[in-house]
Order: sequence, then C-alpha cells, then structure tokens
Amino acid sequence: MTELHPNVRAGFAMKRELQHRIDDLCEQTESIVARRPSPTGLVIPEVDARGRLRDLYLAPGSCGQLGNQQLTAEIMAAIIASTEDAKRKYIAEMNDLSRLPRPLADIMREWSPGVGHTWQPPSFGKTEQ
Repeated sequence: MTELHPNVRAGFAMKRELQHRIDDLCEQTESIVARRPSPTGLVIPEVDARGRLRDLYLAPGSCGQLGNQQLTAEIMAAIIASTEDAKRKYIAEMNDLSRLPRPLADIMREWSPGVGHTWQPPSFGKTEQ
C-alpha cells in the first residue's frame, strides 16, 4: 500500500481535531439548562440553551388553585425567565477564555513532516495575526 502524502495526513488529522472540537462544543451546549420558578413558585420549567422546553414541574394543587389564565401566565412567565437565564449561561460559557483550545496553526506545525522540511500549514484563505 502506498503511503499518504504528509499534507494529506495533516489534513486528516486537522479534520479529526476539528471534529473533536465540534463534539466538545455540542456537549457544552447540551449541558446548559436553566430552571427559574414562576412569580408564585408554583411552576418551574426546565429550558435548554437553545430555548427548548425540556420539562415542566407543577406544584401539587397548582392546577386547582389557579384559573386557566393565571396558570398560563405563570407558565409563560417562568418559561421566559428560564429562557433568559439559559441564554445568559450560554453566553458566559461560550465567552469563557480559559476554555479556548490551542490554535490550530500550532497543532499543524507539530504535524509537519521531518526536520528541515519547509512545509507550511494551509492558510484556509485567512491570514494569521
């Protein structure tokens, strides 16, 4: 079997690295949830970072205690508060500079073929600064 060109191997390694970074980012996003109670505390929704309602907790007797419009207002207020909280958590998590991965250009330099070779990492159409 013929050996792959070093640039092709580096490209495959870059693809794997990017896929791992994307997977990590998806896991981070999926782990963000918010649970904010309604003004009376009778309703607690669980909302994820994408604004999807994952669960809804109703206190025992809340359906009999409140009328239709009151219960609807409680649910909507709690969902809005939870969605805003999930958005704040998402923004804080995604802008956390301590979690930045190593620059891909540094990783590509490590993948360069043998010593003395003048191989340059691909620029992907963007200049590094």
